[in-house]
Order: sequence, then structure tokens, then C-alpha cells
Amino acid sequence: MSKNLTWRAGIALFCLLSAFVYLVPSISGELPGWWSSFLPEDKIHLGLDLQGGIHLVLEVQASKAVESHLERITEEMKRDLRKGKIRYRELKRTGIEGIDLSLVRASDAKTFQDLAQANYPDFDIKSTGDMEQAAFHLALTAKARNRIEKMAVDQALETIRNRIDQFGVSEPDIRPQEGHRILIQLPGVKDPKRAIELIGKTAQLEFKLVDDAHSLQAALKGKIPPGDEILYEVSVDPRTGLRTKQPYLLKKRTLLTGEYITDARVQIDSRYNEPYVSLSFDSRGARLFEQITGNNIKKRLAIVLDNKVASAPVIQDRIAGGRAQITGRFDMEEARDLAIVLRAGALPAPVKIIEERTVGPSLGKDSINKGLKSMLVGGLIVIVFMIVYYGLSGAIADLALLLNILFIGAGLSFFGATLTLPGIAGVILTIGMSVDANVLIFERIREELRLGKSARASIDAGYGKALVTILDANITTLIVALVLFQFGTGPVRGFAVTLSIGIIASLFTAIYVTRIIFDYLYVERRMKKMWI
Repeated sequence: MSKNLTWRAGIALFCLLSAFVYLVPSISGELPGWWSSFLPEDKIHLGLDLQGGIHLVLEVQASKAVESHLERITEEMKRDLRKGKIRYRELKRTGIEGIDLSLVRASDAKTFQDLAQANYPDFDIKSTGDMEQAAFHLALTAKARNRIEKMAVDQALETIRNRIDQFGVSEPDIRPQEGHRILIQLPGVKDPKRAIELIGKTAQLEFKLVDDAHSLQAALKGKIPPGDEILYEVSVDPRTGLRTKQPYLLKKRTLLTGEYITDARVQIDSRYNEPYVSLSFDSRGARLFEQITGNNIKKRLAIVLDNKVASAPVIQDRIAGGRAQITGRFDMEEARDLAIVLRAGALPAPVKIIEERTVGPSLGKDSINKGLKSMLVGGLIVIVFMIVYYGLSGAIADLALLLNILFIGAGLSFFGATLTLPGIAGVILTIGMSVDANVLIFERIREELRLGKSARASIDAGYGKALVTILDANITTLIVALVLFQFGTGPVRGFAVTLSIGIIASLFTAIYVTRIIFDYLYVERRMKKMWI
């Protein structure tokens, strides 16, 4: 065998061996222990339509983010007014439109306007009072409202993505949509209810003092002291399923929030053998927590998660080191999920599930069976036609076709792509396209043979003259596939992935691999008759 042919055959054999190595994890039930130490072990990921899972469309309640922003601005404004010695009668948020302010002294109006224009550029300041009563309405601008709502959606998208990554879902599809909506597809999820609860939990963590100076019973009857609120601790008995609610009278003021959390881990209480969540704060959060606990020794500090009291322990001493813990009647799964949402961060606004679909694995299995059946039937028809019409040359093209399917599977595994039902359609389309190049080559070879040329000269001319046409047809199709992948969504991207890999694989097998076989038979072995 010539040196040139040996090198070409070696490259083809190396590509074939590499493809087989990447396919083994997908076709093998269990890999030996030594395999994962230096060989790839990623399987072909199946899409939602093939292996089942969850399809969700969430709507971010962006108006709540605007409300929270206005509440924070209101608190900041109170501090600025006190610092500037500007007395006010009333300062409150009005819906999501803005803030109303009424000053005690009309003489402070100019001072306030200067302060507001310097520190609160997102508001249009309008006077609503007369000369004797200085009253203002600070209207949030449309530009600022849109920015806050967009930021809320972006933050919600990132937070949900972090939660899902920690939940351990492979190949999730998470993307924004119009109208403050987020599309989520989670293939292979075995516990849809748990996943939905994990995604939708706001996870707003707050530390508040319990008001032991006033009567809880009087507050329950409607006499709630100013600056207080009633929140409940909800617990479920794991044996009986009985749900109980314990009320707490809390100070409304939040002393510390979950924004300072750097880590949250599940630990086991050595005394009661029950799980709890251990929290770690950053340096600023650690200083605040130490200050809060030092100033409120012997008082109860409630840990509030999404307006529900998780626990309310008594502060025994100043707590340094930036660590706290959330105890409660958790099982291990609940504790893990709580740790996940606290590590990923709170959602900037609540989310509402507006569409939910659970695709069962049986439906996905049925889709796979039908897709494989159609691929086998289509491939068999092509194989038989090529052998009948082109003889031995057709059999060589069929071998290239089988290698093409092998390379597509290996490509999906190598790139970590997801195989979907439209992706199977892309494989079926590639089966037809992969022999198209060989048909062009074979017809050119036939023309050269009719002119009386030798087998070797006909092969050289056939591959040489058909190459430009083959590249032109396949490259234009590849460009379309890449455009579909870039701008398409779920099913369209799945189709584009397999089509792109299939085009590249078919070019390699139809032009490179088959040429090696022809050169070996008709140049190296000097076969004189061509079955074409």
C-alpha cells in the first residue's frame, strides 16, 4: 500500500475509533471503572420530547419588584430627611406610581426639592400642596420603571438557572420570552412537584425581632401595635400529616436579609439527629449579625422565610463569626432544597406559573421508537436502492452512510448536544443527503467511463469534477442550519444541531472515506472492472 493511502486510511481509522469511544457510554449499560479515568463518559442527552420531563412558562411579577424598589427608596428618603433635619407629616408609597410626601414646614420645600433632585433622579417631582402646606408627589419615570422590571426578569432568570444547576438537571433549557415570561424545560426530572416548588420559591430571608412587650392575644383580636405584624410558623406532623400554625407578633423592621449569605449547607443536629441549614454571611453580614445579637441578648430573633416564621430562638449571647442556623421540622429533602434556594439567592419578585406540562417517559419512549423505525425504514430503502442501481459502488456508499450515522451520534456526545424528536428528523434528512454526494460522484465516473477512460482516471475525474458542486450544495445547507441554530428555539435548534453535524459527517464519509476505498480497490489492488 502506498504511503499516501496509508496515511489517509490511518486518519479515517482514527476518526472511526474516536467516534466509537464517544458512543460507548450511550450504547453501553455500565462502563468499567477504569473507563472514566481517562476516556469520555458523557452520554447523548435526550430532549424533553424523548425522555420526558417538565415544560414550564413562568411570569415574573415585575410590578412587585417596582413596589419593593419604592419601599426601599421610601426608607432611604426617611433617613435623608432626618439627616437634613426636614420634618414631615407623612411619607408613603402610592402603588407602583411613586411616593407621596407632606412636610411640616413649608419653608423646607426648597431644601427638599434640591435634595430630591440631587439624590433621586428617577422621579419627577410635582408639588400637590398650596403655599402653606408643602406636599409633593414623586412620580417614578417610565424609563426607570421599565429598567427595574427588566432587571427583575434578568435577575429571576439567573437565580432560577442557578437553582436548577444546583438541583442537578442536565441540559436544561431556560430562556426569556416577551411579557416578563421565562420558558423552562427540564428533561429527565423524576419529581416534577419538587422541581416546581424549588423554582417558584421566592426565598426572601429576613431576620426580625419578636415583640414580647405587647400582648399576642390582643394583636390576634385586631389590636396590632404600630410597627408590628403577625406572621405564622407552619409545621406539618410527618406521621399524621396534621398542619399547625403558631402565630408570632414581630417587629416589621427587618434587621438583616439573605442578601449577605455566602453559603448555606445542610447539617445534622447531633442531639436530635434532625437536619438543619447552616448559614454563612459575608464580612458585612457578619458584622451586622454580631451587632444585632449583641444588642438584643435574651430577646427572640425570628428567622422569616417568604413571610413564614421558620424559627424564633432566644439570643443567649453575642454571635460572632458570621454564622447562623435555621432549624425546624425539616426532612432531609426539604433541608437540601432550602439550602439550594438560599445559596442561589432570593427571587427579586414572585413568579407565577402560567403554563405547566409534564411529559411522561412513556411518551418519549414511543417517540424514540417511532423515530428509529422511520430512520431504519428510510435508511433501508436508500441502502437497497444504491446497491441495485450502483452495485459494488453503491455498497461502498452504503458503508459511508452507516459511518455517517455513527459520526452523528459521536458528534452529539462530543459537543454535549441534545437529541430531540426534530433532531431525529434531521438524522433522517441527512441519510438522504449523505448519498446525494456519492450519486453526483458516481454519475461523473460513469460519464468518464463512457468516454473510454481507465478506472483510475475516471475515479480522479469523478471526485475532482463533482467536488465543487458537492461543497456548494452542502455548505449552503450548513449555513442555513447554523442560522436556524442561532435564532431558532427548542425544536428548531434540535433539528439544526443534528443537521449541522450530519452535513459535516456526510462530507467526510462521502468524499474522504469512499475515496480511500476506491483508491485501494482500483489503484492499489488494480481491479479493472467497476461495478457502477
